[in-house]
Amino acid sequence: MDEYQKMISGIEYNPNDKCLIELREKAWNKSREFNNELNALARYKILKTLIGKIGDKCFVMPNFNCDYGCNIEFGDNVYLNMNCVILDSAPVKIGSNTMIGPNVHIYTPIHPLDYKTRNTLIEYAKPVIIGENCWIGGSVVILPGIKIGDGCVIGAGSVVTKNISENSLAVGNPAKVIKTILQ
Repeated sequence: MDEYQKMISGIEYNPNDKCLIELREKAWNKSREFNNELNALARYKILKTLIGKIGDKCFVMPNFNCDYGCNIEFGDNVYLNMNCVILDSAPVKIGSNTMIGPNVHIYTPIHPLDYKTRNTLIEYAKPVIIGENCWIGGSVVILPGIKIGDGCVIGAGSVVTKNISENSLAVGNPAKVIKTILQ
């Protein structure tokens, strides 16, 4: 199993593997090209070459940055406001009709707690799944392995450290469910 397969499978991997470095550099260059493009249609065409799977009518504002891009999946009608960061060492899936506020960060890589192990630079990653019809407020941070159910609202500035069940309003650091959203 190569390092990329280990990475997306949640197995410890070496991020300094030559193949992974090349994939990140390709994504960073595409992100730079996207962020510097003034025309929205041209940006969308660039985005389609960066993101693994992108649905219809998605709109991503610059600046957008990711590690690989190929591990990201957007449903239809997904909106990301400016300055979003997705570290996609594991799959990141964002459901249809989901809005992501400015400065949102989504993380999948995990570094070991023990400094001796951490100093080896070995890490692992867990996927993040955001359901359909969600609204993720500005400056939210979503940690590795998190699942946010359909119809959720995550309040601005929240840090999501645990799964959030569908139709929930969650706020705070760490984010806590404070209300069920009636449909």
